[in-house]
Amino acid sequence: MIIHLKENIDANKVEELAAQSKSIALKTGSYTRLITSSSIKELPSFLDDYTDEFFTMASDIQLASKDYRSDIKEIDFDTFKIGGTTNNTVLIGGPCSVESEEQINASAEHLISMGLKTLRAGCFKPRTTPYSFQGLGMEGLMLLVKMREKHGLKIVTEVRDSTHVDAIIEHSDVIQIGAKSMYDHGILKACGKQNKPVLLKRGFGTTIQEFVQCAEFILSSGNPNVILCERGLRTFETKTRFTLDLCGVAWLKEKTNLPLILDPSHAMGHAFGVPDLARACTAMNIDGLLVEMHPNPKVAKSDASQQLNFEEFKAMKNSLDPIANAVGKTII
Repeated sequence: MIIHLKENIDANKVEELAAQSKSIALKTGSYTRLITSSSIKELPSFLDDYTDEFFTMASDIQLASKDYRSDIKEIDFDTFKIGGTTNNTVLIGGPCSVESEEQINASAEHLISMGLKTLRAGCFKPRTTPYSFQGLGMEGLMLLVKMREKHGLKIVTEVRDSTHVDAIIEHSDVIQIGAKSMYDHGILKACGKQNKPVLLKRGFGTTIQEFVQCAEFILSSGNPNVILCERGLRTFETKTRFTLDLCGVAWLKEKTNLPLILDPSHAMGHAFGVPDLARACTAMNIDGLLVEMHPNPKVAKSDASQQLNFEEFKAMKNSLDPIANAVGKTII
């Protein structure tokens, strides 16, 4: 249940009501909300005199539910926006990892040459084996900052664990929480206590319910700027890296009020299939795409097989433009 309290209730009383109702108190502007378990279907009588309106919810997908807020949340990247009433589909490009200044600068320049605005690359890499490249860490993050200062791009990078979450929050424009970190409550709550956009990736073994409930941790901690990212599930299929859940995307579009970005690179795992998947994603009238590219994928230090080279990335982008236009969107 989500309860909108009347205005001008003092902070001590709000704290008392929250404790009594076993709820989270969330202050937004001039009003305060109490958010309690969705199992509560009737307003507790002790809240009658303090409640302006309340919403009973079908599940603990609450703040992210269209049953609570029917419009899509608008996310402000400062120089552009997605979601809301905008018609933008942001194409986020860049290598899997920052490997060198030469490599990341070439990637940034390629994005600029196509009129794109957002660069993504990993600095702290959550790898599946300890014997592979773990990223450049803070050195890589400072290279991304340099690319923002030099080219005016917005930068997206992933937080791996709580040891560097503050550095990622400070220096990135969009904080990515990866599939392997989706359940890290330290990261979720830290991201909820600030207002930069958070790109939350779905864990490859999680249900939609579990995925969006992780978004609720961020939302209920005070940060409304959450973007959901579908990046593929682990299924019985072995010919592709994962299976992109476009059925799940259709459900999320219908039932949630958060913008959606899709990652065909991690879903497919092979560069040859990424452009086709990107075109299918764009046709679903989504808010963004995350596609990996590299100056020379053959020598990439991580995820080499799924990264497009510059020519492939440009050809893909050109093919996306008419599809986006057909569903009322513009690739930016």
